Amino acid sequence: MTQTKILLWYRSDLRSHDHEPLHTAVEKIQATSGQIVPFYCFDSRQFKQTAFGFPKTGAFRVQFLLESLADLRRSLQALGSDLVVRQGLPEVVIPTLVKQLKLTAVYYHREVTSEETAIETALQNALKPLGVAFKSFWGHTLFHPDDLPFELRQLPELFTHFRKQVEKQSTVNPARRSPIQLPSLPDVEAGVLPPLTDLGLEPPTYDDRAVLVFKGGETVGLARLNHYLWQHDCIKTYKETRNGMLGADYSSKFSPWLSLGCLSPRYIYEQVQQYEQERVRNDSTYWLIFELLWRDYFRFICAKHGDRLFRRSGLQGIDIVWKEDWQRFDHWREGTTGFPLVDANMRELSATGFMSNRGRQNVASFLTKNLGIDWRMGAEWFESLLLDYDVCSNWGNWNYTAGVGNDARGFRFFNILKQSRDYDPQGAYVKHWLPMLSNVPATKVHEPWKLLPVEQERFGIKIGVDYPNPLVDLFKSAAANEKIYNAAIETQ
Repeated sequence: MTQTKILLWYRSDLRSHDHEPLHTAVEKIQATSGQIVPFYCFDSRQFKQTAFGFPKTGAFRVQFLLESLADLRRSLQALGSDLVVRQGLPEVVIPTLVKQLKLTAVYYHREVTSEETAIETALQNALKPLGVAFKSFWGHTLFHPDDLPFELRQLPELFTHFRKQVEKQSTVNPARRSPIQLPSLPDVEAGVLPPLTDLGLEPPTYDDRAVLVFKGGETVGLARLNHYLWQHDCIKTYKETRNGMLGADYSSKFSPWLSLGCLSPRYIYEQVQQYEQERVRNDSTYWLIFELLWRDYFRFICAKHGDRLFRRSGLQGIDIVWKEDWQRFDHWREGTTGFPLVDANMRELSATGFMSNRGRQNVASFLTKNLGIDWRMGAEWFESLLLDYDVCSNWGNWNYTAGVGNDARGFRFFNILKQSRDYDPQGAYVKHWLPMLSNVPATKVHEPWKLLPVEQERFGIKIGVDYPNPLVDLFKSAAANEKIYNAAIETQ
């Protein structure tokens, strides 16, 4: 009888808890006796350039990935196994391992977007002649597609309709626990985790102004969850504080660990439920689950619509005449637009790989609604830098902000000045990232171009030298781009 030997192909699911492929593989070998080979492949395609020429996976993301893989390896070793690591193309490397180790099956979590599914298809085709079982699982969302009250092809085009039906008719499956033991690896070289330099990147420099020291891995992700819920009770005020931009605990900051699957959304859900039972249940505890539902929705939308998400015209097919203005784009990404809220957020992103949700909405609105620049350039820049990059959420949110998404609200323009006053009334955030404005009073810090020469001298800043003049007129630029948007809508 052939011994069962399962390769567990890790991708963006770097954990041992609530991991169905791992759970199923353990059950399989317990019934038949066999081996499990946990495996990760550094796909060379992930370290090339985006369509607009940015590093596809920047240094912050890779550092977090390497930390997550090191943590996963330690966890697997503690269970009696290890993580096999290789560099190359999965559709080439995995069949080689299958033949070398006489593997009988490959288990993995399937993805929904084109680059990822193309790799799955290529691997499946490469494995067919080898007679190896190729079994996929769904594991990135709170709700399983099979438990939705509709087929994916009938997914509502408005989030509110999706949310109401799911909350009323669907249930979240229990999270699976981590195994207590795994079989040892067969005779195979585990391989080493490559340094960033081998991947064409320099290690990122830590900036002590960062809201949090983000370190990858399931262990740290679970610790962050415990900190936010149980140690500091931050979740009970989440709805009131979530739009903050300065500090570690104004929001959960779970997203980097969710993006690589170090944290399971179902496990977070169970922890929130337990917190509601043992401490308090309110709008804030609900709102954290509400945000997880948005994350689900973007992934389901990707599964339904495929490549439309990545087209210039977006999910709505609105053919807006976007600009590819590199000079202004560079001002945006370097944080030199002359609008402090935008500039502070963009500098935080470049320095740390992170930005608040409120910041993301504002800078994306400014790029598309004030500068009229192709939203895909912004989406790719975020893809390169964001620690918590998730293909579905990132591109779904950029569709939404650009006004071409399925749930977009037309030409939704963020008034940067009002946003600044509402969410940074004392100017603490912009001064944190723009020290040249540190002496400017809160009443003037968000519009420094209005400072009189005598005020500039008093506050130790020269506009146009120490800090730039505004790149555009906020309201005139929005009005001009709204005309372009409306013209595209009329010809749709």
